[in-house]
Amino acid sequence: MAVLCKPAIAVPEYVITNDETLELAQRLHGDHPQLDLILRLIEHTGVRKRHLIQPIEKVLQHPGFDARSEIYEAQTKARVPAVVRRALDHAELEPSQIDLIIYVSCTGFMMPPPTAWLINTMGFRPETRQMPIAQLGCAAGGAAVNRAHDFCTAYPNRNVLVIACEFCSLCYQPTDLGVGSLLSNGLFGDGIAAVVVRGQGGTGIRLERNGSYIIPNTQEWISYAVRSTGFHFQLDKRVPGTMEPLAPALSALAEQHRWNVGKLDFYIIHAGGPRILDDLSRFLDVPPEAFRFSRATLTEYGNIASAVLLDALARMFDEASTLHGQRGIMAGFGPGITAEISLGTWTSAPETRA
Repeated sequence: MAVLCKPAIAVPEYVITNDETLELAQRLHGDHPQLDLILRLIEHTGVRKRHLIQPIEKVLQHPGFDARSEIYEAQTKARVPAVVRRALDHAELEPSQIDLIIYVSCTGFMMPPPTAWLINTMGFRPETRQMPIAQLGCAAGGAAVNRAHDFCTAYPNRNVLVIACEFCSLCYQPTDLGVGSLLSNGLFGDGIAAVVVRGQGGTGIRLERNGSYIIPNTQEWISYAVRSTGFHFQLDKRVPGTMEPLAPALSALAEQHRWNVGKLDFYIIHAGGPRILDDLSRFLDVPPEAFRFSRATLTEYGNIASAVLLDALARMFDEASTLHGQRGIMAGFGPGITAEISLGTWTSAPETRA
């Protein structure tokens, strides 16, 4: 069975703290009629600091969509290869042993996709398959793991590399003054994650079942308006309340596998905000401590979009407390409103090839 190995994570060197974010919001939007509300929301995101690919002074300057696209491509090429190498090392594989690369990002656009550049520069075989995912937002990390699982189920003994590259700071829009937009300015950070799903062997989560669920008629609650100035993030105020309809979807998938979702050993959940984690803890009837990896990601990096789920997973690896045979769930949430869910069992004894 496919095994999800240890992810590699990288965040850029420029840091902005939550206190600095609050001070910036007061300076830039001192006359905003809902400033007090915005400051309270930012203060309660649970984010202590975020990492950016550029100093905050440059982030605040909007040089135009074309210039931002150039920055996205340059930063992708400069930063992604090192993360990919570490992920391959974690999985004890070489680039030539990868059969599919899934690349997810919702904060920039390249065509040909970054996968083509990586295949040509990092020693992957010319036959390596490519699967770019660009429009699932924060859910894309979970979707990529699920599609890797599907591929390894269809092609046993094959290996998949998943890359999540998100530079959320390139989506900052100085003219977007809605409460949701200004809250997002204090929530999202930049980060890169990569992970290998091995068809055979490896230590990590043995993937057993996956599923997707869309909450009906919520497709406009998380969206982009694509304009000449770039991507304008739109967030409906009802989004934080979506765990009530999503919790039964997680429970239903677990029941299909004859598991009780409230009695699992580990939980890797999208860290979209503190209320999402608090509500899901309540609706699944699991202690808040069960989401400690997700909360740590949110605190230290903010919401790094599709990479956030893999960072939480990496923290579970680092804690090294999960035992062979323990069962768990992963879930990422994003536009649609979509949930991408997977179930798996921790394996610390590498399987042998037939």
